[in-house]
Amino acid sequence: MQKIRICWFRRDLRLHDHHALHLALKSPVKVMPLFIFDSDILHLLPSTYDRRVDFICQALSAMKKNLRSFGSDIRIEIGKPLEIFRKIAHEYSIEGVYCNRDYEPYATERDRQIELFLKTIGASFTSVKDQVIFEPHEVLKDDGKPYTVFTPFSKKWKKQFTPLHIEEHDTTNMKSGLLNFADDIDPIPSRIGFQQTDIIFENPAVNTEILKNYAEARNFPAIHGTSRLGIHNRFGTVSIRHLVKQAAVSESWLNELIWREFYMMILAWFPQVATQAFKPAYDRIQWLNRSDDFTRWCEGNTGYPMVDAGMRELNATGFMHNRTRMVVASFLTKHLLIDWRMGEAYFAANLNDFDLSANNGGWQWAAGSGCDAAPYFRVFNPSEQLKKFDPAGAYIRKWIPEWNTSRYPKPVVDHVFARNRVLQTYKQALNP
Repeated sequence: MQKIRICWFRRDLRLHDHHALHLALKSPVKVMPLFIFDSDILHLLPSTYDRRVDFICQALSAMKKNLRSFGSDIRIEIGKPLEIFRKIAHEYSIEGVYCNRDYEPYATERDRQIELFLKTIGASFTSVKDQVIFEPHEVLKDDGKPYTVFTPFSKKWKKQFTPLHIEEHDTTNMKSGLLNFADDIDPIPSRIGFQQTDIIFENPAVNTEILKNYAEARNFPAIHGTSRLGIHNRFGTVSIRHLVKQAAVSESWLNELIWREFYMMILAWFPQVATQAFKPAYDRIQWLNRSDDFTRWCEGNTGYPMVDAGMRELNATGFMHNRTRMVVASFLTKHLLIDWRMGEAYFAANLNDFDLSANNGGWQWAAGSGCDAAPYFRVFNPSEQLKKFDPAGAYIRKWIPEWNTSRYPKPVVDHVFARNRVLQTYKQALNP
């Protein structure tokens, strides 16, 4: 059997500046690119209309076109990763598998199982840093413990950072190093039981002018003041090194990239946060969890325009502006007293750029239960948020055409009443 190396693509759907591919190519042994649609993950998706699956398919198609131009391809498989590797091991002599490291609990266990299998056939498993500048163990307090507050973490991050951290990983020798083969599976949604959606994959581009004005414009959802690169960052169609280079023009945007690594670090060191409050006392909160209130929130019919516009934007596009994310999350947990895990799950099902660590971190921040979270007594007033961040009502009118008419619902709860109720509820839980 032909001896090969495998470069296993996961959340890094690009050929340029790709660490694992760079390492895999450092050998006369030919490299086969591989992507697996993990059936265990696909089966968890609540709908066959999923923009993220479609985005992945389109990104893979772009990669295939590039690779086919010089006689190679990327092999597309559908199923359980361990079973896929067993199948390939019957076709080729696998010398080693190279991939970029993933820090989520499911991914680390999956990779452990793959590594154990590869050992049984005499193959190596090499996972490397790629989706972060610093891995969870690389930015620690002086006593070796992980940070749980963002500001000192970011200061240490910046202190340790050097230009060497953003050097590109050269993959220009792909044409001579990749296996010549053709894969007959076109990565279209219907092949894996999903529908084509309205999402359109475009090569990621950083708008420098937007970044220059990011600090001033980032909080206003009616204007195009953010990078809109969240989905590209999530699926690695652009490298984090390239983004950090571009962040030289915006300290504020760099801080957002560091927040991303901060939450990855928290999930890696404290994996229990995936299901539990980072601050255990917050799991004593007596949530109301009224289904009618949750439905109105999901549908964008709470009677609070900033909340409703955000939820309708999410439902219609899979995108929600970050300022609005904070407002709707605070409203669900503080005004409606609904468990943050229910909101987190809704975002996970619908956000194009869903990332477990960032989503979990953001929701626990809003609920007050997370590390470095907003204090529990901080309750966003959605009406004041509207006045401050959409004063002309442009964002509201775009998503709520019936705003200021009799067709728009009355508020689901009074703000003052809700604020007093949540303060009392939290006090009872935190001071038993």
